[in-house]
Amino acid sequence: MSTGNRPAGPLAAWRDRVVVRMLDHTPHNPALGLARTLLAVGTLIALVSTPVQHLFYVSPPRPDGRLCEGVLGSAGLFCLAPLDQLEAARWAAVAILVVVASGFAPRWTAVPHWWVSFSVYSSSNAMDGGDQVAAVLTLLLLPLCLTDRRRWHWTTDTGAGRRSPGLRVANGFVLLLLWFQVCVIYFHASVGKLAVVQWRDGTALWYWTMFPTFAVPEPLYAPMSWLLSHGVVVASLTWGTLALEFFLACCLFAGPMLRRLGLGLGVALHLGIAVLMGLPGFSTIMFGALVLYLLRPGDPLPEALTGWVSRRVGGRTGERTGGETGVKDTTTAQTGASAAREPVPDPEPVPAD
Repeated sequence: MSTGNRPAGPLAAWRDRVVVRMLDHTPHNPALGLARTLLAVGTLIALVSTPVQHLFYVSPPRPDGRLCEGVLGSAGLFCLAPLDQLEAARWAAVAILVVVASGFAPRWTAVPHWWVSFSVYSSSNAMDGGDQVAAVLTLLLLPLCLTDRRRWHWTTDTGAGRRSPGLRVANGFVLLLLWFQVCVIYFHASVGKLAVVQWRDGTALWYWTMFPTFAVPEPLYAPMSWLLSHGVVVASLTWGTLALEFFLACCLFAGPMLRRLGLGLGVALHLGIAVLMGLPGFSTIMFGALVLYLLRPGDPLPEALTGWVSRRVGGRTGERTGGETGVKDTTTAQTGASAAREPVPDPEPVPAD
């Protein structure tokens, strides 16, 4: 894609490899399905575990417990529902999320998924950060899902090679936008914390884990209190969290090995948040964000996921479950140079100048 006879720079070469990869591998694969399921389950956990009176608690700025401002805000599920029907609206949202999480017909469940996620974020008082992430990611996923022809999102669209190159590249750029969004989340989570004295001096984790609102569960309180009484441990965990979040932000340009490492470390980070701070819904949504960000089209899928998909879905639908996140369509004759093109290796990190 470079012009003239000038050699392409590292960023241009990375761009070219990404575009070629977009043409070779479909984003409509089980990894996308897993991410959608995790996003739905995260919101589902919040709705099922939180009573309506806590989701919409009354306060002076919100006399009826809801925030329904502007045309878009008023279009949320919980703002359209009468005040005395919020419980019914909550269970209607739960039903929608259950269907989304099952993987059925992503083309038809994409808009309801975003609507529920947006409604929770825009109307509820009980926010933990995950609701905003879910609302943004489900919105960005709409172009991908509305062009998804699969009956179940646990399979791979084996007919993707017959679709126009323009549509495939457009879907690839939607994925790029999603990756950039998750990169920004982790970059801000790491660099933004440096404005807080406790994160700079290495004591922030002590305050977060001992603070009553987010305190560790009672069975773990005594051992964690003892562990965090050692300054070296507190500083290591605090600064280690910042370093890990910064590493995850840098995974935007990482190759497959570093991304797999980032996925494992990111899952461990959010498991810790779920257990120690009591935020399972937030952590599950972030699991979905990590899958979208780090399991890219063409990457081998974890064997546990492919085995589960093959047993549960593959035999019933007759669709290909695949061992990669978006295998090339081998049934369609390719023409020109693309027919002889070998699978392009995953984009490597851009070297520093």
